[in-house]
Amino acid sequence: MAQTITTKAPLNTLRLATGRYLDTGTVAAYTFTLGFQPRYVRVINNTSSDKYEWVEGMADASAHKQVAAGTSSAITTLGITVSASGFTMGLDTDVNVTSEQVSFIALG
Repeated sequence: MAQTITTKAPLNTLRLATGRYLDTGTVAAYTFTLGFQPRYVRVINNTSSDKYEWVEGMADASAHKQVAAGTSSAITTLGITVSASGFTMGLDTDVNVTSEQVSFIALG
């Protein structure tokens, strides 16, 4: 059996950021400026318990999404896009909802 494994060398310093976001107006994609490029991002809607996460190597605007009802799927749009200094949370209608607070953790 052939296997392909890709790894990156560990960083000398772990960078971690956490935060919360609540939009009571018209919901939109939101960019979090962290000061580093994340290798892992998890966003949780505190109201509905829906969540999605992105791991380094995944495409822009993608994520693995899990809704509170128990279904999970890979999404390829409206997910998480990482930049050199943070990430953008897309307009996924389960996670990014008007007047519902979301929390995130990002590791770099």
